[in-house]
Amino acid sequence: MKKFNLSISKTIILLFLSIKPLYSAEMTDPIKVDWSFKGLTGTFDRASLQRGFQVYKEVCSSCHSMQYLSYRNLGESGGPEFTEAEVKAIAASFEVTDGPDSQGEMFTRPGRPSDMFVSPHPNKEAAAAANGGAYPPDMSVLVKARKGGANYIYSVLVGYEDPPPGVTLDQGVYYNKYMIGNKIKMPNNLEDGLIEYADGTVSTVDQMAKDVTTFLAWAAEPELEERHRTGVKVIIYLILLTTLVYLSMKKIWSRVDTEV
Repeated sequence: MKKFNLSISKTIILLFLSIKPLYSAEMTDPIKVDWSFKGLTGTFDRASLQRGFQVYKEVCSSCHSMQYLSYRNLGESGGPEFTEAEVKAIAASFEVTDGPDSQGEMFTRPGRPSDMFVSPHPNKEAAAAANGGAYPPDMSVLVKARKGGANYIYSVLVGYEDPPPGVTLDQGVYYNKYMIGNKIKMPNNLEDGLIEYADGTVSTVDQMAKDVTTFLAWAAEPELEERHRTGVKVIIYLILLTTLVYLSMKKIWSRVDTEV
């Protein structure tokens, strides 16, 4: 019986040792970026947000939806802060299905600022079918939904490499050193000079990855700057309150000491 138990123990140890290297390969830490929106007083870079929206619109929106955003959000304080005319022009560049009309028919019209972002696919099944069976996740809160947040999203965007020797990939699967399992069905859609930024910034892969990640971070937390401002006010208030309480206590106890 002891020999049997010992044999089982050895088997478990051998299995653990054989699995451990694979597990380690899947846990590559994401690149740490010094984002402007991190920290107690962090704010979003408006130019980066506008460029990030351009990357989403020209590159990502053909597959990924952002169902929780409306076009008017692009002009609100704390976000990309496009002008009212720019927001109207952006919305009008999309065709929106509306209706039914007086004849009971659905129709298409130019988008309005109040419309939600137009999805590239009518439903999840159609989205998966158009992407080799892999459903492209909605990007509205993607930064909050992924462990590692903005660093992880950025790392995946710049983490495409040729597979190392001995690693074989199925058709339509790509190697990415920051993706869990190192395999991803989304192709590398970024390349230097892919788009022409409206502000003249050079569109390197690194720049586009940072800009679109910044945009996605704002989409996931549009109230971040307001929350940071409120946090600073609360801290200042608590410091002042603590100081007043301390001085009041000193004054009260000084009287007690005098009487004693």
